[in-house]
Amino acid sequence: MAVTGIALTTGSATAAPSPKASPSALAAQSAAALVASRAAALHISNHDAFIASKVISTPEGLQYVPYNRTYKGLPVVGGDFVVVTDATGKVLSTSVAQEQTINVATTATRNPAQAAAAARAHAKYKTVEKVAGTRQVVLAYGTPRLAYETVVSSRSSAQPSKLHVFTDARTGALLHSFDEVHEGTGTGRYNGPSPLAIDTSHPTTTTWTMTDPIRSNVSCRDYTSRAVLSGSDDVWGNGVGSNVETGCVDSLYGLKTQWSMLASWLGRNGINGSGGGFPIYVGLNDLNAYWNGSSVTIGHNQAGEWISSMDVVGHEFGHGLDANTPGGIGSSAVAEFTGDVLGTLTEFYANQSATYDEPDYLIGEEVNLVGSGPIRNMYNPAAAGDPNCYSKSVDRMETHAAAGPGNHWFYLASEGSNPTNGQPASSTCNGSTITGIGIQTVGKIFYNAMLQKTSRMTYAKYRIATLNAAKSLTPGNCTNFNVIKAAWNAVSLGAQTGEPTCP
Repeated sequence: MAVTGIALTTGSATAAPSPKASPSALAAQSAAALVASRAAALHISNHDAFIASKVISTPEGLQYVPYNRTYKGLPVVGGDFVVVTDATGKVLSTSVAQEQTINVATTATRNPAQAAAAARAHAKYKTVEKVAGTRQVVLAYGTPRLAYETVVSSRSSAQPSKLHVFTDARTGALLHSFDEVHEGTGTGRYNGPSPLAIDTSHPTTTTWTMTDPIRSNVSCRDYTSRAVLSGSDDVWGNGVGSNVETGCVDSLYGLKTQWSMLASWLGRNGINGSGGGFPIYVGLNDLNAYWNGSSVTIGHNQAGEWISSMDVVGHEFGHGLDANTPGGIGSSAVAEFTGDVLGTLTEFYANQSATYDEPDYLIGEEVNLVGSGPIRNMYNPAAAGDPNCYSKSVDRMETHAAAGPGNHWFYLASEGSNPTNGQPASSTCNGSTITGIGIQTVGKIFYNAMLQKTSRMTYAKYRIATLNAAKSLTPGNCTNFNVIKAAWNAVSLGAQTGEPTCP
């Protein structure tokens, strides 16, 4: 998200928006007025200042104005918030990461070198490649604390980590950490039917490359050499799953399909929201695929085939989209569920026949990574060993297992508990019966909830955000709102403080 550079300090409210202004300008003015009024929900101190990011507009006219916060000139991690308005500038809701007003001294007793040394001890993997980027911040998750943020890059075999470590600026104690690298697994030898149309470049009269000329920053590269794949003609791949070119064909086709889905179903321009994407690397010698903060890497399954199916590519770039919406990638509890939703939306948009990767609610169903079928199952997460129902313990689970309740919610809201369209039945945790409202509708609601994200997003916050999104997208009509609410209840995630009602 590009920062506009408009710094706002608290003071008197701004003038009412001009009715002739664009919806995004009206939203920016209303949000600025809300900030200047020191709205209680924003937890503003006398030392806070604010930076508004670019307004995000949707085809439905909803406007999302993300803000970052500083305190006495220091960045506030967890101080972000989003103001939601309609096309006239009317404020509909706010989503705020911070829970308390900041009141901390900003004099550290430890220095950056000590912070870096403390952070190094928390590296995820044994081989530490780099410890860098130490900066002083205010960490506003829970009780605000003065902290150092250090980025620790480490590796275990082929798996990387880029861990952000927050240590107390006075004691050196670990306060919080998160990893930029988000991984997933799945496969599909082919998309189809062949020949697949992918977008490539022709830089010389005798050379073609797997650089997408339409989608900014998108290319497919060999993982080992890091070079963009090239050839003497514009015919790519041989249909063999272990061939890197074939893996790149599937990957570029999957990303192209997701790009179209984002535009057609969600009104979004590319992965980063402004027409940009990220490169793909095929050839990782590991049973894995992952997003690392700036690219997607594709490994192989147990049969040596590159795991570049539609839902896997959509899942990994789903992490990229998550990283490029307000608040960044959510907590580990919701990160993989978010990727699964975006991968499944891509698969349904593609609507390939059963010969290829047909639309379903199974994640990586063709991989057979360890001989046990799908990696995750959205209509019955327990079938893949994940919980169907939410409890507070889910927030502390391994990130892939924690996807279960969110995936189950998405299925119930989309298809219902007893679909009549050929999709399987799905039992609820409270014995209720739900009639779904369709995957495209729920996908749009979930995306608009993502545009309200704040840092360290949680299941409880997603319940509130999806209810706000459903209400805002269909003002005056509570049908979708009621289904979204019933689906959360059905996976045992009950009412939260501050959630909206309808009407």
